[in-house]
Amino acid sequence: MSDRTARRLAGSVGRLLRHVFPESQSGWVRAMRSEIEQVEDDRAALRFALGCLWGGFRQAAARRLFSHGQGVAMMKIKLRHPRNAGIACALAATALGIAYLVAAGAPARYPVVNAAAFLLGIVALGGLGGARVQARVHSGPLLLALGSCLLATALAGASAQGVSRWIWIGPLSVQVSLVVLPAMVVAFARGPTSLGSVGMGVAAVALALQHDRAMAGTLALGLAILTIARPRPASVGALIVALAAFAVALARPDDLPAVPFVDRILFTSFDVHPLAGAAVLLGALLLLVPSILGRRDDPVPGNARWVFGAVWLGCIVSAALGNYPTPVVGYGGSAILGYLLSLSCLPADARSARGRAETAAQADAGTPSALPRGASLA
Repeated sequence: MSDRTARRLAGSVGRLLRHVFPESQSGWVRAMRSEIEQVEDDRAALRFALGCLWGGFRQAAARRLFSHGQGVAMMKIKLRHPRNAGIACALAATALGIAYLVAAGAPARYPVVNAAAFLLGIVALGGLGGARVQARVHSGPLLLALGSCLLATALAGASAQGVSRWIWIGPLSVQVSLVVLPAMVVAFARGPTSLGSVGMGVAAVALALQHDRAMAGTLALGLAILTIARPRPASVGALIVALAAFAVALARPDDLPAVPFVDRILFTSFDVHPLAGAAVLLGALLLLVPSILGRRDDPVPGNARWVFGAVWLGCIVSAALGNYPTPVVGYGGSAILGYLLSLSCLPADARSARGRAETAAQADAGTPSALPRGASLA
């Protein structure tokens, strides 16, 4: 990378800082940007800017997880909740992936893209909080719309060697299935409906058209776990279509070569250094932690946790078996965004999850809800 490119990236990172730090720390942001501009060595300026950016990410994650003034005990309690633990795991996995990219000599923009994707995912996760209840109420139309987006990508998206899995957003390619499919499956697990089943079927057809064995298999695995745990006509129908789509994807050739720093890094990272390989492996395993948290007697959310774990386990196993992106720890913001978005479908805590289940049961029985006026189910 040329010095001019390093200086330009340092300036871009500096401008990004104001979106990371809160308004109350605007003075610090101005000081950091001034310091970046005054560093004479271009590469040193970029390293300093990345350090400032990462510090902001840690603060943003801490603010999302814990309010000011809470003690260590409360922090531990919050981390037992699947969604909050998932944010911490996403932060750790992203950090371990960035450490691998730096150690492996990846282009300087790769760590920046991953860090920016984490920040964007945190912002999106917070923004979805107010719309979470409405999203569950209208989950069927939403799943159908997202499945249609996948189908549109398969038919008119950016292609490579005849395979269309991506869209271009400026200079970056985004794999749409990695962004939306994990959240789709977990959301469907929270409330399987007939229209939602159609949406999952459309997504399965799209993955077959994309020749994407990894995501087609991941979809089939998630729906299989859901059907075993909660057999309903909607989930059974979606599973049948997903298995057929997976069979079609397996029957069609998928000859895309491995992309450096993206595919196969569960193995190649050990060639860089044993610690780099350990970082990648640990980061990948951290993605599964939210699926084992929570109370065993939780009602519907338990199914969502198991499906969440199955989806990300499928992504990891696919990355180990073929030339498919290694989620979160490899280069690429799509999986980071997809992981954080799928966390939005998990319960924040067991108590609120049970409250939602009891309210749904009362509604089915025609019993008025015991919730006081103005109470939130989010």
